[in-house]
Amino acid sequence: MLTVTEDRFALAEVFTIARGSRTHADVLTVTLGRDGVTGHGECVPYARYEESLASVRAQIMGLDGGIDRAALQEALPAGAARNAVDCALWDWEAKRAGRRVWELAGLARPEPVITAFTLSLDSPERMEAAARKHAARPLLKIKLGTPDDMARLEAVRRGAPRATIIVDANEGWSAEVYSELAPHLLRLGVAMVEQPLPAGADGMLAEIARPLPVCADESCHDRASLPALRGKYDMINIKLDKTGGLTEALALRDAARAAGYRVMVGCMVGSSLAMAPAVLVAQGAEVVDLDGPLLLAEDRAQPLRYDAEGVHPPEAALWG
Repeated sequence: MLTVTEDRFALAEVFTIARGSRTHADVLTVTLGRDGVTGHGECVPYARYEESLASVRAQIMGLDGGIDRAALQEALPAGAARNAVDCALWDWEAKRAGRRVWELAGLARPEPVITAFTLSLDSPERMEAAARKHAARPLLKIKLGTPDDMARLEAVRRGAPRATIIVDANEGWSAEVYSELAPHLLRLGVAMVEQPLPAGADGMLAEIARPLPVCADESCHDRASLPALRGKYDMINIKLDKTGGLTEALALRDAARAAGYRVMVGCMVGSSLAMAPAVLVAQGAEVVDLDGPLLLAEDRAQPLRYDAEGVHPPEAALWG
C-alpha cells in the first residue's frame, strides 16, 4: 500500500536563487507498507520541471500498490514522483531483508563525505557576511545568475578567503556574460561553475573556451541526457529528484564515469530523508552538495549527522 503526505519544513533563513525565494521546504513523503514492513521516501516537486505537489501526488497515487522497482522505471518518467517511490521501495527491501541498502545494491560500506554549504543569492554585503560566518567550511557554493554577479563574487571571496568556492548560475547567464566572468572566476579561485546557460540553449558551451570545469544540472536528468552533453560539459550534477530515484542515479553515475564525466551529487532543499539515499551515490564524487538539512530550522526525527567529516551515512532508523 502506498500513502503520500505533504510535509513542510521551515528554513533557518530565506533561501534565494535566480528564480525566486522561499521560507519553507514543501516535500512529499511516500510510505510503502507491505507484509508488516514499512519503507519511506521523500521528493521535492520542482516547478522548473513542471511539477507541483498536486501533480506529483497524482502520479504516485496512480501506481499499483504492489509495484516493484523494475516495473516502476517503466511506469513513471524520471522525476520527483518516481524518486520518492523508488527510495521507499529500496528502504522497504532493506528492512524486509534485514540488511542495508548499500549491501543490497552491491556497494561498499559508505563513509562520510564533505558537502558544500550553499550561500543564497543576496546583496554583496549580505553575501560577504554569510561567507564570513561560514568561512571555516571547506566548500562553499554560491547562488548567482544575474547581470550583477561580479560584486557578489568579490564579496564572498573577501568573506571566505580560504574556502573552496563553486558557483551555481541556475541558467541565469548568457554566453557573453559567462565569457566575461570566466577569467574573474579563475582569478577568485572558483573551482567549478554549474549550469551557466539555460538548458536547451547551451550549445555555445561547445564553441567558447571553458577555462574551468562546467557542470550540467538542469541539462542532465538521467542516462538519456548524456549524449547531448558531449563537448559542452565536464561534469554532471546527479540529483535523485531528477533521475527519478536511487536506481537510476546509480546507473547514471556509472554511465557518466564511463563517458569521462566527473560527478557532482546535489539535492533540492529537502529533509534528511531526501538526502539519505543520495549519500550512497555521493561516495567517490568529486563534488558533493547535500546540505539541504543544514538550511532547515527543523528536520526529521532521526536526522542525518553533519560534522567536520561531512555528512554521515544514514542510520537505519532514518532510511535504508
